[in-house]
Amino acid sequence: MTLDALFAGVHAWFAAALPDHGIYALMAFAFIAGLARGFSGFGAALIFIPLAGAIVGPKLVSPILLVIDGIATLGMIPPAWRGANRPEVFVMAAGAALGVPSGTAMLALLDPLLLRWSITIIAIALLALLASGWRYHGAPSAPLSSGVGLIAGLFSGAAQLGGPPVVAYWLGGKSDFTRVRANVVLYFSISSVFSAISYYVGGLFVPAVFALTAVILPSYAVGLYGGSKLFGLAEERTFRIACYILIAAAAIIGMPLLDGVLR
Repeated sequence: MTLDALFAGVHAWFAAALPDHGIYALMAFAFIAGLARGFSGFGAALIFIPLAGAIVGPKLVSPILLVIDGIATLGMIPPAWRGANRPEVFVMAAGAALGVPSGTAMLALLDPLLLRWSITIIAIALLALLASGWRYHGAPSAPLSSGVGLIAGLFSGAAQLGGPPVVAYWLGGKSDFTRVRANVVLYFSISSVFSAISYYVGGLFVPAVFALTAVILPSYAVGLYGGSKLFGLAEERTFRIACYILIAAAAIIGMPLLDGVLR
């Protein structure tokens, strides 16, 4: 095969796999989502899933985010490993190992429109949980940690929305924000492996996932890098409020009723 034929084949593959609209919007959403993820350790799905799902659908957007986040956050894992409370993380991840396959089954089997409405409702409810300031203030226990992991795993498998239950649980303890962020990063690096296995078994890794990943990943990585730098510069409260506003806007604009806004 000649080099020209190879390039022509790659171009034809991308042309067939990529959607015919919304590419630049997806790149912008990925950048904003990466910014939130880099700063706080979570929040990417609450921004990216409702918005990007309105363009490519929920069954594509969840595996896309799983792949781009898994690749882009590899550099965050070593410091998270050093800074996290690893026993707590492992216990919670054990619960996620049970929840993720159930959530993945919902993603694979539910009607796309019903799934999008469910994602919108869950995103708004989880945002309300975070913005309310409610935190679990009891002592962490293995059964409770694994139960939170089970719920988070269910949300992660269905729509990569497992962050808020985990954050609300860990922020209420005695750990500072730095330790919580490390816990969250390490937890999602583990639960993402469970999601990848479940998505593969469920047949969700179609060619469009990898084509869109190649296009979107650079924007997400730049946002992730910028968010990581802001973590050491910006005030936690200011950036958290900004994330809440972005999440609320994403949940509203991503509603099926407003599909014309993104097309």
